[in-house]
Amino acid sequence: MHNAAPITVTNPPPRPLMVFDGDCSFCKRWVERWKWLTLGDIDFEPYQTASSNFPAIPIENFHRGVQLVEPDGRVTKNAKAVFKSFHLAKRKRWLLWLYENIWPFALITEGVYRFIANHRNGLDKLDRWALGTKTTPTTYVITREVFLRLLGVIYLIAFLSYYHQIDGLIGNRGILPIATYLKEVREQVGVVWWQLPTLAWINSSDPFLHGLCISGIIAAIALIIGLVPIPALIVLWISYLSLTVAGQEFLSFQWDMLLLEAGLLSIFFAPWRIGLKLSRLRLPSHLTLFLIRWLLFRLMFLSGLVKLTFGDVTWRSWEVFKYHYETQPIPTWTSWYFQHFPIWFQWCSLAFMYLAEIVAPFFIFFPRRIRMLGFTIIVLLQILIAATGNYGFFNLLAIVLCFSLLDDSIWPRRWCLNFTIEQFCEAVCGRWFFRHRVMPVITAIILIITSMQIVEAFKAAPVDWPAPLAWLDREIEPIRSVNSYGLFRVMTRTRPEIIVEGSDDGVTWKPYEFKWKAGPLDRPPAFCTPHMPRLDWQMWFAALDGEQGRIDPWVIGFFQRLLEGSPPVLDLLKTNPFPDHPPKYLRAQIYDYHFTTPEARKQSGNWWKRDFVREYVPPITLQDFTQRGTEAAASAQREGLSRADP
Repeated sequence: MHNAAPITVTNPPPRPLMVFDGDCSFCKRWVERWKWLTLGDIDFEPYQTASSNFPAIPIENFHRGVQLVEPDGRVTKNAKAVFKSFHLAKRKRWLLWLYENIWPFALITEGVYRFIANHRNGLDKLDRWALGTKTTPTTYVITREVFLRLLGVIYLIAFLSYYHQIDGLIGNRGILPIATYLKEVREQVGVVWWQLPTLAWINSSDPFLHGLCISGIIAAIALIIGLVPIPALIVLWISYLSLTVAGQEFLSFQWDMLLLEAGLLSIFFAPWRIGLKLSRLRLPSHLTLFLIRWLLFRLMFLSGLVKLTFGDVTWRSWEVFKYHYETQPIPTWTSWYFQHFPIWFQWCSLAFMYLAEIVAPFFIFFPRRIRMLGFTIIVLLQILIAATGNYGFFNLLAIVLCFSLLDDSIWPRRWCLNFTIEQFCEAVCGRWFFRHRVMPVITAIILIITSMQIVEAFKAAPVDWPAPLAWLDREIEPIRSVNSYGLFRVMTRTRPEIIVEGSDDGVTWKPYEFKWKAGPLDRPPAFCTPHMPRLDWQMWFAALDGEQGRIDPWVIGFFQRLLEGSPPVLDLLKTNPFPDHPPKYLRAQIYDYHFTTPEARKQSGNWWKRDFVREYVPPITLQDFTQRGTEAAASAQREGLSRADP
């Protein structure tokens, strides 16, 4: 292939000229697209009129494929001509390098080119179906604007939700005071900014924590209205990372990590200002767009993959939805109805879930129409999940990521941008160093780490990676922005609930009622989405561990605050049965909760039924709490608490 004698013409054109078959509709349509891909730096002419100018090129060469004639007289054909045209247009130069230096790449691409050239008629129909007849470039300017504004909405929801809980969770009188935690770390190992990247090292007071939330709220509003998007995104990412690290157990959910990763990628995706004026427009980097889609792919595909590889037979027995609606962390009233749908509906639900999590993610990388099918399937799954459970802002964030699959042609015609080739060239050539130097490095790092995560998901176990890869993964991990995902890898089959009660005399016990988690039998499960009630969620994990006889360390702090009557912690609850003074005694018991049957609910009006399982924490007072609590926490830490990720 490479040893064939090159053809040289004696009357070369002044500019690179691509000669093609003018009688082929498939060729003509792709030539129109090619003009945009090469930014107008290549001329095109059908061989029916150009062949007479270049007698040195055999006519059968024109029949077999395109011919690129350069100003110096050299002629290149077929796949190499395609790559050479990109090289001359200063675009995708790495393709020509691969062709000339990696012989399998040249062999494969020439084979693919010959196949396409020999089957143009059939591929013409497939091309019309998959890509349509549109020949102008696919742009994502409007999509980028919509995506960033919607991401601002998600950030706003997250900061507002956390703002009202932060005092009770990690404040000075909260369950896990961040000031105490950082003080202990500082005394043991010093200030470790990279291992624990949080601005709380500077100040861990309650007002400062509120200030981090407020800065996030202001930056989110700025992003929503399109004001200085890149600085706003930087503030959002730093503020949320600081709060996530400071939040310890309460901000350890996968969607917190997902928001951090999406936020970091969006910094590179965003323009310096949002607007649609062509004179100052810069098109988004396709590498950044790919990384956002790659994030969506990993979120969905890994969530489906771990269900099959983690070893939980429930996900493969088609009985999973006998448990899901009832045992999920915070059900909704719709969950009760879905629980009682017929078995054929549950089977269809499971089949659709696997379609959305195993098959549809691959549609992300297909042409537009197939990609739109993937968009529809994944968004529909997220809507169904949000309609039957409370998962904070997770489903909304997943849907926002799906918007990266759309292009500008999906939006109203009056929004559309009409580029000339010159305007398009100027818009795509902006920020050259960033596009061609910074983004390839970032992309390579992310692809290396995430590929390692996918391999581990397939193996369902950690892999002993070479030292450089292990070092890279370890060094990137603290920023929590290149993550592995896998939602509900284990399906819980029971629903243990911790019922916390207080007493003044040790005889009469009054229960503390939480705002959202299951408690009173006659209280219908309610929607709290997009709010994320973090204490209620953590109580679900604590109950699963408690069923195995373990006590999560943070639970010790929670019970202690109840005995102290801490106002910010009590504000996290729905009721305080001791409004005038804290109780003298506190205890916790575990019950097994189940949805009632339609007949039982009709008779009693109860949504739940429950059976006593065992005592979780025996009656305890504030005086002996410190000793017992320390022992329980130490025991829990020694056991190395394990739990299933949501």
